[in-house]
Amino acid sequence: MSNLYTELKNEWSKHAPNLAHCSQLLDGFKLELVRSNFGTIQVASSSNQKDQLIKSREMLEIAVEHSITIRDYAAFERYMAQLNTYYYDYDKYLESSKHMHKFMGLNLLYMLATNRIADFHIELERLPSTLLLHNSFINPVLALENYYMEGRYNKILQAKNSMPSVIYSNFMDMLVNTAREEIASCMEKSYLKMAPKQAAQRLGLRPGSKELLDLAQRRHWDLDEEGNYDYAGLHTRPLEKVPAKDIATHNLTYAQELEKIV
Repeated sequence: MSNLYTELKNEWSKHAPNLAHCSQLLDGFKLELVRSNFGTIQVASSSNQKDQLIKSREMLEIAVEHSITIRDYAAFERYMAQLNTYYYDYDKYLESSKHMHKFMGLNLLYMLATNRIADFHIELERLPSTLLLHNSFINPVLALENYYMEGRYNKILQAKNSMPSVIYSNFMDMLVNTAREEIASCMEKSYLKMAPKQAAQRLGLRPGSKELLDLAQRRHWDLDEEGNYDYAGLHTRPLEKVPAKDIATHNLTYAQELEKIV
C-alpha cells in the first residue's frame, strides 16, 4: 500500500499526470482495499493502522478527481461511496481530511447536475446546519439548487465561473447544459419567434456559436423568412386520423357480445 500511495501521489501531483498510469495504480489500490477488508470498521488504535487509513483516504480522493478528469462517472460514484466511509464511519478514529468539504460539495453538485434531487436532499440531511450555511464549498451548491428549483436559470449560467474549486467545472458544465435546455423550453412556450442574437443572449451563448447552432438543430429551431427562430411551428401538433370505421366495427362487435351474455 505504501509504495502504491507514494507512486500515485507523485504522479498525480504533476502538472500533466499520466492518466493511464494512474488508472493502473488505482487498479492495484482496489485490490489492496479488498485484501484489507474494506468496509469492515475496526478500531484504529495503533499509529500504523491510522496511517494506512489516512493513505487509503487520500488515494480515494485522488481516485475521485481522476474519474472526473477521464469522465468516468460510474467510477466517480463508486469511489465517492467508498470515500464517504472514511468521512462518516472512520471519523471517530481519524482527523478530518482537509479536502473533505470540497468532495462533499462536489458530490452534491453531481447529484444536482444529474437531476437526482431526492438523493441531493438525503445527502444534505447528513450534514450539520452550520456547514450548510457557512462552508465555502457547500453553500454555493445550495445556492445553485435554489436557483434550479425557482427556475432562475440565468443565475446558474452566471455562477459557472465562481465555483470554489476547478474540479467543480466539469459538473458545472453538465448543470449549465441542463439549465440551457430549460431556458430553451421556456422560450419555445413563451414566444412565437425570436431573433438568433436575442436567443443567444438569453442562453448565455455567443451569436453564431457552435453551441447555439447545435442547440437550435437539436430542438428543431428553424429560421423563418425574416431570419428569426420560428417557435410557432413547434406548438402545432400534426392532425391525427381517427379510424372511425374500425372504432364503429369494434363497438358493434362488443354490443353483440354483450347481447349474447344477457
